Amino acid sequence: MTTDTATDAATDATILQLDGVVKQFPGVRALDGVHLEVRAGEVHCLLGQNGAGKSTLIKVLAGVHKPDAGTVTWQGSPVVFANPQAAMKAGIATIYQELDLVDHLSVAENVFLGQEPSRFGFVHKRTAATRTREVLRRLGHPEIPVHRLVEALPSAGKQIVSMARALSHEAKLLIMDEPSAVLAHDEVANLFRIIRELTAEGIAVVYISHRLEEIREIGDRVTVLKDGRTSAVDLPARTTPTRELVSKMTGRSLEYVFPPRGGEPGDVLLQVSGLTRAHEFQDVSFEVRTGEIVGIAGLVGSGRSELLETVYGARTPESGTVSVAGRNLPAGSVAAAVKAGLGLAPEERKSQALLLAEPVYRNITLTTFGRYAHGGFTDAGREQTEASRIADALELRPRDVRRPAGTLSGGNQQKVVVGRWLLGDTRLLLLDEPTRGVDVGARAELYQVIRDLARRGVGVLLVSSEVPEVLGLADRVLVMREGRLIKQAPAGELTEDDVLDLVMAGSLSPTLS
Repeated sequence: MTTDTATDAATDATILQLDGVVKQFPGVRALDGVHLEVRAGEVHCLLGQNGAGKSTLIKVLAGVHKPDAGTVTWQGSPVVFANPQAAMKAGIATIYQELDLVDHLSVAENVFLGQEPSRFGFVHKRTAATRTREVLRRLGHPEIPVHRLVEALPSAGKQIVSMARALSHEAKLLIMDEPSAVLAHDEVANLFRIIRELTAEGIAVVYISHRLEEIREIGDRVTVLKDGRTSAVDLPARTTPTRELVSKMTGRSLEYVFPPRGGEPGDVLLQVSGLTRAHEFQDVSFEVRTGEIVGIAGLVGSGRSELLETVYGARTPESGTVSVAGRNLPAGSVAAAVKAGLGLAPEERKSQALLLAEPVYRNITLTTFGRYAHGGFTDAGREQTEASRIADALELRPRDVRRPAGTLSGGNQQKVVVGRWLLGDTRLLLLDEPTRGVDVGARAELYQVIRDLARRGVGVLLVSSEVPEVLGLADRVLVMREGRLIKQAPAGELTEDDVLDLVMAGSLSPTLS
């Protein structure tokens, strides 16, 4: 009894405390008196819109930035970490959304990067491999080969390696930034299992996610940031109403609400017939009409993203056809797809869709650049004027189209990608995970943009891992499993449980309703 009480007391002890932390950058006060208190053995969730200060706060804790004012107290003592190595040595490990792994190094080399076991001045690779196996076993993944190159691992495997690196430093606080963003449903469940085991050992976890359902499942307490300030502290994760959480994040009442659906769709715009690619998807047929939003639901690996890229011409099918307005497109030709009026907003917007160092206006005009080029010169003024019109229409924040695209929040970056296609003669917009990493407020704005496009007669085909998003935004839903299209139905005829049953263990019957 005494032992249990002592353990509980240790678990409840405050391990990290921030009081009035300020961080100023030129022209921007990113943190303006932030307060945060994290206890040992808890999952403390950090919520806030894009631009609320979460990333800056993480970097202060990780030793990347030094606070300009305020106090960071770690294990009872005020600290200012000189660099990330100092924070790691103190027991604070950070797993960023974009994992900081070295692809061409092995799993073991990544786990002990910068802290390689050595003997007589030489790196002891056998010791590193043995200790890596021990950490992977602790995480429940002894099957990951320690000598395999990280680039050969799936996303979930890379995440485990990043966690193994953190635990190899004997971390007492683990900061996880959007850890589920690239994980499938079963991989998220395994992630939560690992987190629960770590907290049971007294390790504290700061968990950052835009997915409120995850906060409820894994979190203990919530701190909310808004405009660089602490908007709420010590909220119970499981019982605080969604309306209250969103209100604290946005300053206004806003729920996970979708725009009302439009009228009846028009003529068939996109016709996909018998489309097949080996090991990706098989014999897929469907259509999208003008003014219609069609959503594709399915787990990672079901073939949904590969299907979208094949429709766009970025992949070549082995058989089947794609036609737009009754005219077949040449297989594997992006140029032909764009000429026919197709536009794609890919899943990885930073690496596949944006030139982060270039100004916003250049990113918006990217696919229509020829309009502004004459005699070897570009009309940058006209580019900026046209891009500003799109920025105004999409309520881009900030509106300055001359600033680098990489300085925008995730939601505003996604608006830039969508806005690019508004300048062209886009008839069908393909969206792959359009709200990944986008906060609640920006999501609602993106939903409205997508619905407005449909009302203008644009067809929309979207892929999303979030079933409520597919059901709430789409007019009609396609469900994929193991590369097969197993269900088509109006969104109003399906529930979230229906879709989850289908994607997890549904019948592969070819009969479509």
